[in-house]
Amino acid sequence: MTKAVTDVICPFCGTLCDDLEVTVSDDGKKILEVYNACAIGAEKFLHSQAKDRVTRPRMQQADGTYKEVSYDEAVEYTAQMLAGSKKPLMYGWSSTSCEAQSMGYQVAERVGAIIDNTATVCHGSSLLAIQDVGIPSCTLGEVKNRADTVIFWGCNPSHAHPRHMSRYSIFPRGMFMGKGQKSRKMIVVDPRNTDTAKMADVHLQLEQGRDYELLSALRVAIRGEPLPDVVAGIPKEKIYEAAELMKDARFGIIFFGMGVTQSLGKNHNIDIAIMLTKDMNEYTKFSIIAMRGHYNVTGSGAVMGWQFGFPFATDLSRGFARYNPGETTSNDLLRRDEVDSVFVIGSDPGAHFPISSVKKISRLPSVAVDPHITPTTDVCKLHVPVAFVGVEVGGCCYRMDNVPIESRKVVEPPEGMLTDTEFLTRVRDRVNQIKGA
Repeated sequence: MTKAVTDVICPFCGTLCDDLEVTVSDDGKKILEVYNACAIGAEKFLHSQAKDRVTRPRMQQADGTYKEVSYDEAVEYTAQMLAGSKKPLMYGWSSTSCEAQSMGYQVAERVGAIIDNTATVCHGSSLLAIQDVGIPSCTLGEVKNRADTVIFWGCNPSHAHPRHMSRYSIFPRGMFMGKGQKSRKMIVVDPRNTDTAKMADVHLQLEQGRDYELLSALRVAIRGEPLPDVVAGIPKEKIYEAAELMKDARFGIIFFGMGVTQSLGKNHNIDIAIMLTKDMNEYTKFSIIAMRGHYNVTGSGAVMGWQFGFPFATDLSRGFARYNPGETTSNDLLRRDEVDSVFVIGSDPGAHFPISSVKKISRLPSVAVDPHITPTTDVCKLHVPVAFVGVEVGGCCYRMDNVPIESRKVVEPPEGMLTDTEFLTRVRDRVNQIKGA
């Protein structure tokens, strides 16, 4: 016999699709089928069943090979490393639960670490802009039910968030959008002709890195003021056309991604995108949402905000929380040789950081807490595999629109395997013993 687990949260991206159905064996130990998920989300569940999965901690040896160690030894190494460091970096947090994040931040406070999440290399500039000017936002449910004009700026949800358009933004029939896609206009702003752009009613194919100019031009165009013949590679007629589409909306939404946050201008791009949204509210209802990528990166910033007042790049090394992106962000710290150990959880900087930063991690005492074998686990001195959050253990997570959702446990983890919260709790208790608390 098999049984079906319904209303399962997908632990892949910030869309947090909550309509998955997973068929498991009658003993609750094996996943058989995953329904309603995208290909990436389904693989996230099925990968937990891999026969070659690492189920016990591994310590790197002098010759570069790995030797299996116990969880007790892994806890001891991690606690001694963090407690003995003058300035440890604790990075990641985006693919784990809010409960694990909260426990890890307690450890960071005790040892005087710098804590940083993956926003440092994706939507950190969005957070800086929101701190500057605020944000007129809404939930994805409101988009589904009300939005008749949808703008994707610097993002490609067809690939990065495969069910975003079918669940919330373009195709679903909402309360006031009874015809689904036929009820909506779609504008895509991207220098490439992506699969998302090919579906758009209007594709503004701007020149790379000139988002700020085009956003400024749209602010001018919606007021009917004169524009130069070409702005950011776009003829002014097409800009006026897009501006009229936006003004004709009953409810408009801008989704923006890393094409804006990590191109020339960075947080200033987001500043002016938010101000464009504010301007649009003089004519109609408009909102803006960041297309957050990692599963619970939004939650990691929220939990850090509750505990320390800052959403990323928080320096606790002086006994109180400091925040200065550019100084207290992970890559800057690594490249300046300012940290003496590295703890990574719920992310893979080995695959995404510059090679200069990855080399620094490989030379430092380091721990990677991750269910997978990744480029990061292969450069860290200790790899601690844990149960898959959202598959083998539940927990709170935040959708990209800042809505908290409780994920559920689907199957049992391998026998004897700790969850990340359990591992971090044991590390905290051992650090307290070492520190004499």
